[in-house]
Amino acid sequence: VQLQASGGGLVQAGGSLRLSCAASGRTFSIYSMSWFRQAPGKEREFVAAISWSGGSTYYADSVKGRFTISRDNGKNTVYLQMNSLKPEDTAVYYCAAARTLRPGRLLRDYDYWGQGTQVTVSS
Repeated sequence: VQLQASGGGLVQAGGSLRLSCAASGRTFSIYSMSWFRQAPGKEREFVAAISWSGGSTYYADSVKGRFTISRDNGKNTVYLQMNSLKPEDTAVYYCAAARTLRPGRLLRDYDYWGQGTQVTVSS
């Protein structure tokens, strides 16, 4: 599976962005998908994940209620809708895929990674 993330940019605090992650391959629907982020000088951290069917979603406490992960298996794409953005959301956002029924929250749970897309939130 190859992953291509897009949709990042510069936005003011309180604004919104929608990230997309397009996957290659015909078996996208059997992969759990997630978003991680990495701020300068910090470790990569879990943001959100979605099961292969889209029936289960998981969020980091820091984004719960503001971010929504979703997927369209017909388009081989996973999305991250980010609302009420804060300066501390500034980071490079990465999508990841794992051939599991239930997504994990650790980097080692994922086999495939996209190249990352920069999100910058100004105060």
